[in-house]
Amino acid sequence: MSTPPKVIDFLATRRSVTAKTMAPGKVDPAHLEQILNAGIRVPDHGALKPWRLVVISGEARKDLDQRVILPEFQRNNPDAKPEVEAVEHGRLQRADVVIAVLSSPVEHPSIRPWEMHLSAGAVCTTLLYAAQSFGYAAQWLTEWYAYNEAMLEALGGIPGSDQVAGFIYIGEKIKTPIERTRPDPAHVISYL
Repeated sequence: MSTPPKVIDFLATRRSVTAKTMAPGKVDPAHLEQILNAGIRVPDHGALKPWRLVVISGEARKDLDQRVILPEFQRNNPDAKPEVEAVEHGRLQRADVVIAVLSSPVEHPSIRPWEMHLSAGAVCTTLLYAAQSFGYAAQWLTEWYAYNEAMLEALGGIPGSDQVAGFIYIGEKIKTPIERTRPDPAHVISYL
């Protein structure tokens, strides 16, 4: 057996940088194209492509923060403290690019929606790892607005059919993230 490929070393040591600790920075457009292309090369039973990606960058980040996120937060949290509300002014602006992944199951006689949702999760993971492979700060988030119908509609999704599988934040790493607790393999892996 040959020495392990570098991708194994990357997977064994990669770490997400939280959106609240990254700087927007600047994502190279050529890198973004490669990240997006890698993200859609995932397991997809039946080649149904039951997901869509919405790239949020530039002024669109601020627009969605002001037009959707902040008003929806205020509507659902009328007694929120100003410092908590202030966070909602810039949710998407924490990164240079945010990729919304919509899980959009399609009708199929034998492939269940669950498998399609799993495929959308695979898109999120692959986008995250691809961004991190370029050295960017990246995090997969599903904060409250991932479950908000106004946000889903703003992204072109259809309530009752589509769901936000995640937002992939990509920005600049301003410090090395600290390692977090990882599961003990003996507690989560079994062999038959």
